[in-house]
Formats: sequence, C-alpha cells, structure tokens
Amino acid sequence: MKNEQVIARIAGEVGVGPNQVGAVSRLLAEGSTVPFIARYRKEAHGNLDEVQIGKIQDRLGYYTELEERKAAILKSIDEQGKLTDELRGRIADCWQKSALEDLYQPYKPKRRTRAQVAKEKGFEPLADAIWRGEPFEAADEDLQYARDILAERIADVAEIRGLVRRAFATKSVVKSEVASPKPTDPTKFEQYYDFSEPVKTIPSHRYLAIRRGQKEGVLWVRLELDKAPVVDEVIDVLYGKVLAPGNGPSGLRARYEATGAAGQIALAAEDAYKRLLAPSCEVDVMVDKKLEADRAAVEVFAENLRHLLLAPPLGEKAVLAIDPGIRTGCKVAMMDATGKYLGKTVIFPTQKPAEAEKAIALIVHKYKAEAIAVGNGTAGRETEAFVRATLKKLHAQHPEVRIPIVVSVSESGASVYSASEIARREFPDLDLTVRGAISIGRRLQDPLAELVKIDPKAIGVGQYQHDVQPTLLGSKLDEVVVSCVNGVGVELNTASAPLLERVSGLSPSLAKSIVEWRDANGKFGSRDDLHKVKGLGPKAFEQCAGFLRIRGARNPLDASAVHPERYALVERMAGDLGLGVGELVGNATAVKRIDIRKYIAPGVGEPTLKDIVSELIKPGRDPRQTFEPPKFREDVTKIEDVREGMKLEGVVTNVTAFGAFVDIGVHQDGLVHVSELSDGFVSDPASVVKTGDRLQVTVIGVDRARGRISLSAKSKPTIGGGSGGGGSGARRSGPRTSFAPASGSGFSCNPFANL
Repeated sequence: MKNEQVIARIAGEVGVGPNQVGAVSRLLAEGSTVPFIARYRKEAHGNLDEVQIGKIQDRLGYYTELEERKAAILKSIDEQGKLTDELRGRIADCWQKSALEDLYQPYKPKRRTRAQVAKEKGFEPLADAIWRGEPFEAADEDLQYARDILAERIADVAEIRGLVRRAFATKSVVKSEVASPKPTDPTKFEQYYDFSEPVKTIPSHRYLAIRRGQKEGVLWVRLELDKAPVVDEVIDVLYGKVLAPGNGPSGLRARYEATGAAGQIALAAEDAYKRLLAPSCEVDVMVDKKLEADRAAVEVFAENLRHLLLAPPLGEKAVLAIDPGIRTGCKVAMMDATGKYLGKTVIFPTQKPAEAEKAIALIVHKYKAEAIAVGNGTAGRETEAFVRATLKKLHAQHPEVRIPIVVSVSESGASVYSASEIARREFPDLDLTVRGAISIGRRLQDPLAELVKIDPKAIGVGQYQHDVQPTLLGSKLDEVVVSCVNGVGVELNTASAPLLERVSGLSPSLAKSIVEWRDANGKFGSRDDLHKVKGLGPKAFEQCAGFLRIRGARNPLDASAVHPERYALVERMAGDLGLGVGELVGNATAVKRIDIRKYIAPGVGEPTLKDIVSELIKPGRDPRQTFEPPKFREDVTKIEDVREGMKLEGVVTNVTAFGAFVDIGVHQDGLVHVSELSDGFVSDPASVVKTGDRLQVTVIGVDRARGRISLSAKSKPTIGGGSGGGGSGARRSGPRTSFAPASGSGFSCNPFANL
C-alpha cells in the first residue's frame, strides 16, 4: 500500500485535503503533538482543529497496523508455498482488517477439522468432481464426507464470508432472555428478560446493558437471522463467482442440476452456513457491535470529562475545605490562595456544635478564608447548612470579619486520589481523610489542576465505563485531559508534576525534572530557563514552551500563549509602533493598530498572526468561564424533602445517551430522561446540556424506596409516574485530630467574643 493511497483515503474519511493529511503525517512523524500542531503549525496543515488532527492520527495508526498485518499474512502464505501474484494483489488492495482476515481464512493454521478427516480418508477426488459439476456415483456416507470438504471450501471463500457477516450486521436481531435458572430476586435487567431489537438500530447504551447482563450470568444473548435467504445468496455467489471463474454463470446451474451436483452443493452450502459461517460471523458482528458501543460510550465519557475539567475555577482564593462525616466527624483542611496546605482539624457539628462553630469561626478569621468548600457526600447538605448558619452568626457578632462564600463540591474521586501514590508523595505525613479534604478544596480553586491527579474513570461522569475496553477508554480520556490542559495553559512555577506531564512534549520524567529544578533553584524567571532542566532538549522545549505560563516574568510574553519562536516577530510589531514589548502587551488600543498583512511570511500566515494579536490583547487569558456557585434550596437537603411538582435548580453531573443526571443537593442525583430535556424533540442529550450546566428542573417522580428521582426540564411537565437514578458521594472516615497548622503556631477554640 503506497503512502499516497493511504493519505488520499484518510483525506476522504476525515473530509480534508490530501495535502493537509500529508502535513499532519509529517509533523507527527517528526515528534510533534496534536495540541502543538493544532496551535502552532496552522499554516502547515491549513488550520485544522484538534478533532480533525486527532482523527488523522487515529486513521494513520489503523493503516499502519493494517500494513503490519498484511506483511505477516503474506509471509505466512509464502512460507506455505501458496502465494500467487493474484492473491498478493488482492491483499495489497485490501483496506479493511475484516476483509483481510477473510482472504487469509483458507491459509490459517486450523485445528483438525471434519474436512481434514475426509481428505485423509480419500474423499477429496469425489468432492472435486462435485465442485466441478461432473458426473459422480457414491454412497450416502461417502457423499457426507465429500460435503464436509465442500462446506469448508465454501466457508473459506472471502466473498461468502463477507456476505454472511454483512447479513448479520444489517438484518439480524439482538435477542436476550433470562438465563436459567431464573433469578429469584429482582435485577436491573428485568426489562431484557424477553427482549429483541434490530442490531443495526439498537442504541449503544442498551447493547452495553444487555452485554453486562450476559456477563453477569443473568441473560442469554444471541443474534437471530433468517437462514433461508442468506443461504440462497451464498449459492448465488457460488454459481456466479466461485464455481465458474472466468467462464460466467451461463448454463452452469443446469449442468450442475443434470449431474446431481447442484443438490450436493446446496446441502454443503447450508452446512457451511450453519456449522462454520453463522457461528463465527455472529461472534464477529457482536464483537464489532460491542466495539461500536464502546466507542459511543467513550465519546460520551470524553465529552462529560472535557466539560468537567474545564469547569470555571474559583481562582487564587484561600479555601477552607470540609469533608463531611457523621460518626467520625468532618475533616477540615485549610489552603492558601495558591493551594498550599496550611493545617487540619476535625469538627463534630452534630455531637459538639458549639465547638464546631468556634473552630470554623477562628479558622475563617485567622486565615482569611474567602471560600468554604463542602464535599457533597454523606451529611454534605447538613454540614453546608451548619456552616452557613455559623457564618451568619459570625457576621452578626463581628461584621468586620469577611464572610466567605460556601460552595458544595463534588467528592467523586477524592477517595481515589487520597489513597494514590501521587497523594502519598504530596502529603506523606497526612491521613487519607485529610488528603481527601485537601482535594475537595483544591478542585474548587482549580478543577483542572486537581482532577488531572485522579484516574478519569473514578470521577463518575461516564456511561458503562466499566464495560468498555480499558485501552480504548484510557487512550481517549488521556487525549481529552491533554487537550484541556494545553488549551488552558499551565503556570510553570506552581504546577504539580501530574499536571506538567500532561503538557505537550513533557514526559513524566521531564515533569519530575522540572519540579526538582524548581525546588532546587527557585522559581523560573523565564521560559528560557527550561533549557537548564536536565533532559529537556530543543524538541521538548519547542513542544511545551507555548503552553507554559510564567506570571511576572522578565519578558511579559512568557505569561502568554505566544510561542518563543515568535518573540522576534512581536518585537518587530512593537518597534514598528514605536513601543517596547512591555508597552504593547495588554494594550488593546495599540494592538488594534497592527496591520497583520505586513508580517505575513513563509510559515507565518493570517491564522498564526491572528492568534498572536489575540494574545497581545489579553495575554494568558483563561478560556474557562467565570465561576458561579450552585444555588440549592436550603430546605431541600435529603430525598425525604423532595416532593413532586417542586421546581429546583440543579447542576448537571453526567450526560448519557438516555438523559442527564442532575445534582439537586440531596445526595442522590435525579434523572432528566432524554424525553424530558426540552419541549422539543431531542435525539442527543449532549446537544442540549453538558456537565456543569445549571438547570432549572421540576420533580415529576420520586421513588424513595429505590432512591430514584425523576426530573423534567420542560416548561410544562407532566407530574407523576417518573423514576430516575443516581449515585452518592464517596465515604471516608478517620481519627479526630486537633487543628495543626502546617507551619507556625496553632490556636485554641475561643468563643466568637474573643476573636
């Protein structure tokens, strides 16, 4: 397969020009990353976006694997002495892995088959006579042996195998039924105990649910296909293309009928279908359907993750974080505006409310907390209400004390982080529960910087994520994380190693080296200082420099997304305006006077120049939206408080193919089914809502026994009869400790009057 053919084919698949595919292919081969290519090489590839470049990368990988498989197959067939020029050409012209395997089928090493037994018994000449339509005489037992040989020949024909596979893929029905013995207790698969749906149209989430039921031994699943028309098609292909190659089918059937061969061919074709083709093609189609469903689920997960990672950050504000608990108390941790851990304690709002009030008041006063992050797990809303009441009392008695905002923060994944190697390295001397509280506080300050430390699968925004291929899911989620990190940019002097290793061009070892250099030498004064980091060569610098920010650097461009390779160009722009670079950066009036046409040159076109001008106006601009805390009703804190007809504001926590889950502040997400998302028809929930959206909803159903809440976003919903689903936050517990500042002296819990 020539490279030009691959490029042309990918261009058609992605919907771009062959020259664009070729440019991306060359840049990838040179070691450039997708974010770097998308941002800093726009002229080379014609201004493609990250999605298009990612698709090109995926298809290049597919065809590379295809070429490798072709080479292995050609070698195998050649070693058998069966490789002809015609077969070599067919393999070379093959563009699909399934079709390639069909061509290889006759030459694959096989286990001892009925056909091999028949050949050993000497029945191949009889089979050859029937295959050629010649007269024959044989006993019924001998004919059975001959048909075994013929059935294998028929099953090994690539066109026939492809025909049967297509029939299963387009005309079969997914059938599920309850396994025997039938479960005595209710299961979540009851709707699939007697279920069928065309394989071509069954939604991915439903197929994955059925496959999960099969995996758990609750369901039997198969594909049903009408055999007769498929066998007829197989026989037509035999007479039209296989039995008379080069001679055409004219008169062929009549000759076979006259000799009696037609009847044996028909019996062999039916046997081939039933015994050899249908079982393997059914498995192939079910595997393909599973992969298709996996990809759909992964895309849903990826889209949810992207919105979660790009959630608006609170920013550089001092945060008091509380991980709620009842029996073991609430774990409290204080962070300064940069996320630095300052100290911890445990409070018991239920058992010892007076002491808990004093502790919160004193920490807020001493550390000038600007926000209080309360985890949304067990006792989260109760703790949030207690904190608000405490702050209200504090403000009444001490109006001079600045009262922080109180924000409910998702705990999903916090427990995973707290037990991880990353957390142990960050806080080796802290208890798991304290690490979890720190994670809750930091994800309020900057969701992206904190969530990159957690396995995305643990964040809880997927759809059947435990049922999809781990490698497929991991690859896609990693792609999303990298895209988000590089899209926002990373502050070089405060970023953790887990965040840095997601930056274009930086491996985990280079990220670690950057942190070690920073610890040993202090803050980076400029991007050029990166050259001093051990192991960070010119290529890594080229790939990463534009995505790293240094606020307060000597060169103001170091705080922007302008790449160092374009600094000289910006200096020319500033000089032409009679300004220094420092006078130009952030000076919108001056920047608007730049005529970008004057600076077009090889490798620097309008797309790059427009990006530079945009950065000069708002250097280092964070693309995320402004933070706005969710507004839950204070009188609705648990499912028992929820009533049909209530109108509530919620936060979308997960979007699936069948609807959206919404946090309304009661520890149990409600479900807005796709049919309830809008007054109009909605085919794809992701086209209407995304993770993190604020949504006005009406409660249309409450099933307290099952912990399900049904919601509607319609303007005039129908109340009653709905049922939803949801989940709860992580649970953590730990020993009570006194407040222990990370450095400096602690304080005693004095009454408000002593503040």
